Amino acid sequence: MALTLSACGGGGGQGTGAATAPGGMEKTQLLVGVVPVPSSAPLFIAERRGFFKAEGLTVKTEIIQAPQAVMPKILNGSMDAFLTSYVSLMAINDSGAARLKLLQHSQEAAPGVAGVVVAKGSPITTAAGLKDRTIAVNVLQALGQTLTNAHLQAAGLKPEDVKYVPVQFADQLAALSSGKVDAAWLVEPFLTAAKKSGATQVIDTTDGVTAGVPIDGWGVTEDWLAANPKTAAAFHRALAKAQEIAGADRKAIDEVVPAYTQIPADAAAAMTLGEFSMEADPAAVRKLADLLHGYGYLKAKVDVAGLFAPMAG
Repeated sequence: MALTLSACGGGGGQGTGAATAPGGMEKTQLLVGVVPVPSSAPLFIAERRGFFKAEGLTVKTEIIQAPQAVMPKILNGSMDAFLTSYVSLMAINDSGAARLKLLQHSQEAAPGVAGVVVAKGSPITTAAGLKDRTIAVNVLQALGQTLTNAHLQAAGLKPEDVKYVPVQFADQLAALSSGKVDAAWLVEPFLTAAKKSGATQVIDTTDGVTAGVPIDGWGVTEDWLAANPKTAAAFHRALAKAQEIAGADRKAIDEVVPAYTQIPADAAAAMTLGEFSMEADPAAVRKLADLLHGYGYLKAKVDVAGLFAPMAG
Protein backbone atom coordinates (compact mmCIF):
# COMPACT_ATOMS: atom_id res chain seq x y z
CA MET A 1 0.00 0.00 0.00
CA ALA A 2 1.51 3.31 -1.05
CA LEU A 3 0.22 6.78 -0.39
CA THR A 4 1.47 9.94 -2.09
CA LEU A 5 1.71 12.76 0.41
CA SER A 6 2.82 16.28 -0.35
CA ALA A 7 3.65 17.55 -3.81
CA CYS A 8 6.95 19.25 -4.39
CA GLY A 9 6.69 22.53 -6.24
CA GLY A 10 8.78 22.95 -9.37
CA GLY A 11 11.85 21.17 -10.56
CA GLY A 12 10.03 18.01 -11.53
CA GLY A 13 13.17 15.93 -11.29
CA GLN A 14 13.94 12.93 -9.18
CA GLY A 15 15.78 15.01 -6.61
CA THR A 16 18.91 12.92 -6.87
CA GLY A 17 21.35 15.74 -7.47
CA ALA A 18 22.23 18.62 -5.17
CA ALA A 19 22.40 20.99 -8.17
CA THR A 20 18.66 20.72 -8.86
CA ALA A 21 17.33 20.06 -5.36
CA PRO A 22 15.91 23.00 -3.34
CA GLY A 23 18.38 24.29 -0.80
CA GLY A 24 21.03 21.96 -2.17
CA MET A 25 19.25 18.91 -0.81
CA GLU A 26 20.64 15.57 -1.96
CA LYS A 27 17.15 14.32 -2.88
CA THR A 28 13.61 15.64 -2.63
CA GLN A 29 11.51 12.50 -3.11
CA LEU A 30 11.34 10.16 -0.14
CA LEU A 31 9.71 6.79 0.54
CA VAL A 32 8.81 6.39 4.20
CA GLY A 33 7.64 3.19 5.89
CA VAL A 34 4.70 3.81 8.20
CA VAL A 35 3.05 1.43 10.65
CA PRO A 36 -0.76 1.71 10.90
CA VAL A 37 -0.69 2.82 14.54
CA PRO A 38 -1.18 6.24 16.21
CA SER A 39 2.57 6.88 16.37
CA SER A 40 2.63 7.47 12.60
CA ALA A 41 0.23 10.42 12.98
CA PRO A 42 2.88 13.21 13.01
CA LEU A 43 3.99 12.31 9.49
CA PHE A 44 0.44 12.65 8.19
CA ILE A 45 -0.05 15.87 10.15
CA ALA A 46 3.09 17.20 8.45
CA GLU A 47 1.59 16.33 5.07
CA ARG A 48 -1.81 17.83 5.84
CA ARG A 49 -0.30 21.07 7.15
CA GLY A 50 2.05 21.42 4.15
CA PHE A 51 5.27 21.09 6.16
CA PHE A 52 6.93 18.74 3.66
CA LYS A 53 5.97 20.93 0.74
CA ALA A 54 7.39 23.96 2.52
CA GLU A 55 10.71 22.11 2.80
CA GLY A 56 10.66 21.15 -0.89
CA LEU A 57 9.97 17.48 -0.20
CA THR A 58 7.67 14.95 -1.83
CA VAL A 59 6.93 12.10 0.56
CA LYS A 60 5.37 8.77 -0.36
CA THR A 61 4.49 6.19 2.26
CA GLU A 62 4.41 2.43 2.34
CA ILE A 63 2.56 0.53 5.04
CA ILE A 64 4.93 -1.78 6.96
CA GLN A 65 4.53 -3.87 10.11
CA ALA A 66 8.11 -3.57 11.37
CA PRO A 67 11.46 -2.48 9.90
CA GLN A 68 12.78 -6.05 10.01
CA ALA A 69 10.33 -6.97 7.22
CA VAL A 70 11.64 -4.29 4.85
CA MET A 71 15.35 -4.37 5.70
CA PRO A 72 16.36 -5.02 2.08
CA LYS A 73 14.67 -1.76 1.00
CA ILE A 74 16.15 0.08 3.95
CA LEU A 75 19.66 -1.21 3.28
CA ASN A 76 19.62 -0.55 -0.47
CA GLY A 77 18.26 2.96 0.06
CA SER A 78 14.98 2.52 -1.80
CA MET A 79 13.18 3.21 1.49
CA ASP A 80 14.54 6.34 3.11
CA ALA A 81 13.00 6.40 6.57
CA PHE A 82 10.56 4.35 8.62
CA LEU A 83 8.65 4.22 11.88
CA THR A 84 10.44 1.85 14.22
CA SER A 85 9.97 0.80 17.80
CA TYR A 86 12.92 1.42 20.08
CA VAL A 87 13.05 -2.33 20.63
CA SER A 88 13.32 -3.08 16.90
CA LEU A 89 15.96 -0.41 16.39
CA MET A 90 18.10 -1.73 19.23
CA ALA A 91 17.61 -5.34 18.15
CA ILE A 92 18.63 -4.62 14.55
CA ASN A 93 21.71 -2.71 15.69
CA ASP A 94 22.58 -5.48 18.14
CA SER A 95 22.32 -8.12 15.40
CA GLY A 96 24.72 -6.24 13.15
CA ALA A 97 22.22 -6.25 10.26
CA ALA A 98 22.38 -2.45 10.04
CA ARG A 99 23.33 0.67 11.96
CA LEU A 100 20.17 2.66 12.60
CA LYS A 101 19.59 6.09 14.13
CA LEU A 102 16.44 7.76 15.48
CA LEU A 103 15.81 10.94 13.49
CA GLN A 104 12.78 12.02 15.53
CA HIS A 105 11.05 10.58 18.58
CA SER A 106 7.33 9.88 18.22
CA GLN A 107 5.60 8.44 21.28
CA GLU A 108 6.28 7.19 24.77
CA ALA A 109 3.94 5.15 26.91
CA ALA A 110 1.21 6.49 29.15
CA PRO A 111 -1.07 4.49 31.47
CA GLY A 112 -3.64 2.47 29.58
CA VAL A 113 -1.81 2.26 26.25
CA ALA A 114 -0.87 -1.43 26.50
CA GLY A 115 -1.69 -4.26 28.86
CA VAL A 116 -2.28 -7.93 29.52
CA VAL A 117 -5.90 -9.06 29.37
CA VAL A 118 -7.71 -12.30 30.11
CA ALA A 119 -10.99 -13.61 28.72
CA LYS A 120 -14.31 -12.78 30.32
CA GLY A 121 -14.89 -15.09 33.29
CA SER A 122 -11.22 -16.07 33.65
CA PRO A 123 -10.12 -17.00 37.17
CA ILE A 124 -6.96 -14.93 36.64
CA THR A 125 -7.31 -11.55 38.32
CA THR A 126 -3.71 -10.47 39.04
CA ALA A 127 -0.23 -10.66 37.57
CA ALA A 128 0.64 -13.36 40.11
CA GLY A 129 -2.23 -15.44 38.77
CA LEU A 130 -0.44 -15.80 35.44
CA LYS A 131 2.02 -18.36 36.85
CA ASP A 132 2.21 -21.42 34.55
CA ARG A 133 -0.11 -19.73 32.04
CA THR A 134 0.28 -18.96 28.32
CA ILE A 135 0.48 -15.33 27.21
CA ALA A 136 0.13 -14.19 23.60
CA VAL A 137 2.43 -11.44 22.35
CA ASN A 138 2.63 -10.06 18.82
CA VAL A 139 6.37 -10.77 18.57
CA LEU A 140 8.58 -12.86 20.82
CA GLN A 141 11.39 -11.16 22.77
CA ALA A 142 10.13 -7.69 21.91
CA LEU A 143 8.34 -4.88 23.72
CA GLY A 144 5.33 -6.83 24.98
CA GLN A 145 7.35 -9.66 26.48
CA THR A 146 9.86 -7.22 27.99
CA LEU A 147 7.23 -5.05 29.70
CA THR A 148 5.22 -8.03 30.90
CA ASN A 149 8.34 -9.66 32.35
CA ALA A 150 9.02 -6.55 34.43
CA HIS A 151 5.53 -6.65 35.91
CA LEU A 152 5.69 -10.38 36.55
CA GLN A 153 8.91 -9.86 38.48
CA ALA A 154 7.28 -7.07 40.48
CA ALA A 155 4.56 -9.60 41.37
CA GLY A 156 7.12 -12.14 42.56
CA LEU A 157 7.26 -14.33 39.44
CA LYS A 158 10.12 -15.13 37.08
CA PRO A 159 9.85 -14.64 33.30
CA GLU A 160 10.18 -18.40 32.86
CA ASP A 161 7.09 -18.93 35.05
CA VAL A 162 4.92 -18.18 32.00
CA LYS A 163 4.96 -19.31 28.39
CA TYR A 164 4.90 -16.71 25.63
CA VAL A 165 3.49 -17.54 22.20
CA PRO A 166 3.42 -15.31 19.11
CA VAL A 167 -0.06 -14.30 17.94
CA GLN A 168 -0.82 -11.27 15.77
CA PHE A 169 -2.82 -8.58 17.53
CA ALA A 170 -5.80 -9.07 15.21
CA ASP A 171 -5.99 -12.77 16.15
CA GLN A 172 -5.52 -12.49 19.88
CA LEU A 173 -9.17 -12.11 20.90
CA ALA A 174 -10.03 -15.31 19.02
CA ALA A 175 -7.10 -17.07 20.69
CA LEU A 176 -8.37 -15.93 24.10
CA SER A 177 -11.98 -16.91 23.54
CA SER A 178 -11.02 -20.34 22.19
CA GLY A 179 -8.71 -21.04 25.11
CA LYS A 180 -5.64 -21.28 22.90
CA VAL A 181 -3.98 -18.80 25.28
CA ASP A 182 -4.76 -17.78 28.84
CA ALA A 183 -3.86 -14.12 28.41
CA ALA A 184 -2.81 -11.64 25.73
CA TRP A 185 -0.65 -8.53 25.61
CA LEU A 186 -2.44 -5.88 23.57
CA VAL A 187 -1.85 -2.29 22.51
CA GLU A 188 -4.33 0.34 21.43
CA PRO A 189 -6.71 0.22 19.62
CA PHE A 190 -6.86 -3.55 20.18
CA LEU A 191 -6.83 -3.10 23.96
CA THR A 192 -9.98 -0.97 23.97
CA ALA A 193 -11.68 -3.41 21.60
CA ALA A 194 -10.82 -6.32 23.89
CA LYS A 195 -12.27 -4.57 26.91
CA LYS A 196 -15.46 -3.78 25.02
CA SER A 197 -15.80 -7.48 24.19
CA GLY A 198 -15.66 -8.38 27.89
CA ALA A 199 -11.95 -9.07 28.40
CA THR A 200 -10.43 -8.01 31.73
CA GLN A 201 -7.11 -6.24 32.06
CA VAL A 202 -4.87 -7.72 34.75
CA ILE A 203 -1.67 -5.75 34.05
CA ASP A 204 -1.22 -2.20 32.76
CA THR A 205 2.20 -2.67 31.14
CA THR A 206 2.70 1.05 30.51
CA ASP A 207 2.33 2.09 34.13
CA GLY A 208 4.07 1.29 37.40
CA VAL A 209 7.53 -0.21 36.94
CA THR A 210 7.46 0.51 33.19
CA ALA A 211 5.81 3.94 33.21
CA GLY A 212 7.04 6.29 30.48
CA VAL A 213 8.81 3.63 28.42
CA PRO A 214 9.71 4.95 24.93
CA ILE A 215 7.65 3.29 22.20
CA ASP A 216 8.85 4.40 18.78
CA GLY A 217 10.23 7.05 16.45
CA TRP A 218 11.42 7.70 12.90
CA GLY A 219 14.53 5.77 11.92
CA VAL A 220 17.15 6.02 9.19
CA THR A 221 20.42 4.21 8.55
CA GLU A 222 23.72 5.82 9.42
CA ASP A 223 24.74 5.50 5.75
CA TRP A 224 21.58 7.29 4.57
CA LEU A 225 22.12 10.05 7.11
CA ALA A 226 25.72 10.53 6.00
CA ALA A 227 24.76 10.60 2.31
CA ASN A 228 21.76 12.93 2.73
CA PRO A 229 22.48 15.40 5.53
CA LYS A 230 20.52 18.33 4.06
CA THR A 231 17.57 16.15 3.11
CA ALA A 232 17.61 14.63 6.60
CA ALA A 233 17.59 18.07 8.17
CA ALA A 234 14.63 19.18 6.04
CA PHE A 235 12.69 16.00 6.77
CA HIS A 236 13.42 16.38 10.48
CA ARG A 237 12.25 20.01 10.54
CA ALA A 238 8.90 19.05 9.00
CA LEU A 239 8.45 16.09 11.36
CA ALA A 240 9.42 18.14 14.41
CA LYS A 241 6.80 20.79 13.63
CA ALA A 242 4.17 18.08 13.32
CA GLN A 243 5.37 16.35 16.48
CA GLU A 244 4.87 19.57 18.41
CA ILE A 245 1.30 19.82 17.11
CA ALA A 246 0.60 16.17 17.97
CA GLY A 247 1.79 16.79 21.52
CA ALA A 248 -0.48 19.79 21.97
CA ASP A 249 -3.60 18.96 19.96
CA ARG A 250 -5.28 15.57 20.28
CA LYS A 251 -7.76 16.50 17.55
CA ALA A 252 -4.93 16.79 15.02
CA ILE A 253 -4.10 13.13 15.67
CA ASP A 254 -7.73 12.01 15.52
CA GLU A 255 -8.16 13.74 12.15
CA VAL A 256 -5.39 11.79 10.39
CA VAL A 257 -5.45 8.33 12.02
CA PRO A 258 -8.46 7.03 10.00
CA ALA A 259 -6.65 7.99 6.77
CA TYR A 260 -3.89 5.40 7.13
CA THR A 261 -5.41 2.80 9.45
CA GLN A 262 -8.60 0.77 9.56
CA ILE A 263 -9.61 2.58 12.73
CA PRO A 264 -12.96 4.40 12.40
CA ALA A 265 -13.02 8.04 13.42
CA ASP A 266 -15.10 7.44 16.55
CA ALA A 267 -12.76 4.67 17.71
CA ALA A 268 -9.70 6.81 17.01
CA ALA A 269 -11.10 9.56 19.18
CA ALA A 270 -11.87 7.14 22.02
CA MET A 271 -8.60 5.22 22.31
CA THR A 272 -5.92 5.97 24.87
CA LEU A 273 -2.75 7.52 23.48
CA GLY A 274 0.76 7.81 24.78
CA GLU A 275 2.72 11.05 25.04
CA PHE A 276 3.87 12.75 21.83
CA SER A 277 6.88 14.59 23.26
CA MET A 278 9.69 16.17 21.28
CA GLU A 279 12.42 13.96 22.73
CA ALA A 280 12.61 10.66 24.56
CA ASP A 281 13.73 10.69 28.17
CA PRO A 282 17.29 9.24 28.09
CA ALA A 283 16.74 7.55 31.47
CA ALA A 284 13.63 5.79 30.14
CA VAL A 285 15.51 4.66 27.02
CA ARG A 286 18.31 3.36 29.22
CA LYS A 287 15.82 1.48 31.40
CA LEU A 288 14.29 -0.21 28.36
CA ALA A 289 17.72 -1.07 26.95
CA ASP A 290 18.79 -2.55 30.28
CA LEU A 291 15.63 -4.65 30.49
CA LEU A 292 16.22 -6.02 26.98
CA HIS A 293 19.83 -6.82 27.78
CA GLY A 294 18.97 -8.28 31.16
CA TYR A 295 16.46 -10.70 29.65
CA GLY A 296 19.00 -11.76 27.04
CA TYR A 297 17.18 -10.21 24.10
CA LEU A 298 20.24 -8.07 23.29
CA LYS A 299 23.78 -9.41 23.33
CA ALA A 300 25.51 -6.12 24.08
CA LYS A 301 24.85 -3.14 26.32
CA VAL A 302 23.36 -0.22 24.42
CA ASP A 303 25.02 3.17 23.93
CA VAL A 304 21.82 5.17 24.44
CA ALA A 305 23.24 8.49 23.28
CA GLY A 306 24.45 6.80 20.10
CA LEU A 307 20.91 5.79 19.12
CA PHE A 308 19.96 9.30 18.07
CA ALA A 309 20.84 11.30 14.99
CA PRO A 310 22.56 14.61 15.84
CA MET A 311 19.49 16.72 14.99
CA ALA A 312 17.25 14.53 17.15
CA GLY A 313 18.91 15.47 20.42
